[in-house]
Amino acid sequence: MDQRQEEETLAGEEGAHWISVSDLMAGLMMVFLLVAVIFMVMVQKETERMRQVAEIYLDLREALYQDLLDEFEDDLPRWGAKLTPDLVITFQDSGVLFELGSAQLRPAFEAILADFFPRYVRIITQPRYRDEIDEVRIEGHTSSDWTNARSANEAYINNMRLSQERTRSSLEYLLSLDQIQNQEQWLKSNLTANGLASSHPILNADGSENAEASRRVEFRVRTDADARIREILEMERVSQRLRQAP
Repeated sequence: MDQRQEEETLAGEEGAHWISVSDLMAGLMMVFLLVAVIFMVMVQKETERMRQVAEIYLDLREALYQDLLDEFEDDLPRWGAKLTPDLVITFQDSGVLFELGSAQLRPAFEAILADFFPRYVRIITQPRYRDEIDEVRIEGHTSSDWTNARSANEAYINNMRLSQERTRSSLEYLLSLDQIQNQEQWLKSNLTANGLASSHPILNADGSENAEASRRVEFRVRTDADARIREILEMERVSQRLRQAP
């Protein structure tokens, strides 16, 4: 075989080699594309499933709000309280709640809680709700004021201690009520006391703090609907990134 034939043979072998490599790369690209498509379909199916689940939980939350409203609508004004669609019942009449600077419940607030809480527990522990509730929070809030505090930090710390003591005293009183003893174990697993001091003040229209309204006690129901919605949004972001990928 002369030199020219050898060169042609080598060129043919090299061409065959590069054709094989290009075929391999094309095959790998098809595999990666197939995997991406399968993953995207799975993400879309999971997103749709989670969306349906979240809609169920949102419907449940709306139903719970309506049940609470039906039960307490006539009582809220005389209690100085309000109910919002995010399942928060707020007691705002600070002259009724506690002695000034004290965690001692006023007799008027004890009477309100004795009327309110057994009915509240009866609603939230219904079979359609009880297993879907993550937490029932008793939240104590104060204004940012503290007489004779030397700094804003000192006032905040004092108010934090006071709000925590108030929610604990509220919890202790509620658990002592005879009418809720049949749900005591469920409450101990789901009911928490949270002192938040002045970290969530109520503001006036001009942005200044409404000190009177900020002094309040809230009962807040937390379901896992919000967590489900966050999962859906994250899955949708993943799906969108896949669709936009080159």
